[in-house]
Amino acid sequence: MDHVNYNSLDQAKNAFIEASKKTVDFAKDYGFIPASGFGASANVFTLDLKPFLKTGADRLHITLLPEGLGTSDDARPEDLNEEDLKTFWRNIGIKTVAVMTNDAASTGMQSILISLYLPSSNPEVVFNPIFMEGFLNGFVEGCRQVGCVYFSGETPQLKNKIVENKLDIGGALFGLMPPNANPIDGQNLKAGNQMVFIQSSGPHDNGFTSLRQIAGELPEGYHTQLPSGMEYWRAINAPSILYTPLVQTMLKAGIKPTNLEPISGHGWQKIMRNKKPLRYVIENVLPVPEIFEFIQNHTQSSQKDMIKIFNYGVGLVAFVETKSDAEKVVELAKAQNLNAVHAGYVENADARSVHVKPWNITLESDQFLLAQ
Repeated sequence: MDHVNYNSLDQAKNAFIEASKKTVDFAKDYGFIPASGFGASANVFTLDLKPFLKTGADRLHITLLPEGLGTSDDARPEDLNEEDLKTFWRNIGIKTVAVMTNDAASTGMQSILISLYLPSSNPEVVFNPIFMEGFLNGFVEGCRQVGCVYFSGETPQLKNKIVENKLDIGGALFGLMPPNANPIDGQNLKAGNQMVFIQSSGPHDNGFTSLRQIAGELPEGYHTQLPSGMEYWRAINAPSILYTPLVQTMLKAGIKPTNLEPISGHGWQKIMRNKKPLRYVIENVLPVPEIFEFIQNHTQSSQKDMIKIFNYGVGLVAFVETKSDAEKVVELAKAQNLNAVHAGYVENADARSVHVKPWNITLESDQFLLAQ
């Protein structure tokens, strides 16, 4: 009789629980959970309301955010040695934290709790020792950087729903606005606002349908070397930057962004996601990472095509009210070893658009349907 492989699942669940225990103190500014509490049917986190009561706050702003990784965990050669494979999965662990917490950070939220949903067809294969060590090391490191507690999630065996030897990676988080801070929702975005570009580390977590297709066209596949000598798979597997620490530092410094926009799917078109008829004038850009120049040359794409698909070196755009605030954000980013630049400004217009002066490119909104 066919049945669920509980031996493999239980071994994996125990490993996830042990990883969870390593994160118990990461969100201690907002509450706590005893390590002995992990592994129950429902873990309990005790939220500490004293910081909010001290400031006279009369309400809590929270978020519950589900998200999935997509296909970046499929973008690798099949012949990696053990250490490289551990590195690959470690970076995927960080990317998994990033896809959830960076979205939360775009509203100013501090991620407090994060969970995982990892269904597979054959857990005895996908939850192998190399995956478990690499992925969980990366996931715990991501939680440490962000300052959130990992609540062990669900690892169902779905034989008839998941492709054999594959894993779907998703999860959810609970986030909270700091005391006396209101969520950043773009309502105050207006003409005269200034834009700051904060660097990406590469493709981050988007564009992997195209990136995997390109790998199939390269002479050495994923092992093809970029001009610097770095192999293609390493460049696209670079761990995503986690922006929560920077956003929280901005708020603590008294900067009140009018909008924050992660540049993910749709590339730089995301800059004009706000539904207001505004033109976003970019006068200064960040250096373009080598991986994007390599992709552009290989596919013979224009810069306009590239910035409509990829982040092209910009992971987050911060909109602030004054030039002084923009310069402060640049300095705060640099203090966290992130390259940033005062990129430009916002002005009134008849319709949404992004005008990139250094490259003489204009992105119009007629083909970009998203609007916040």
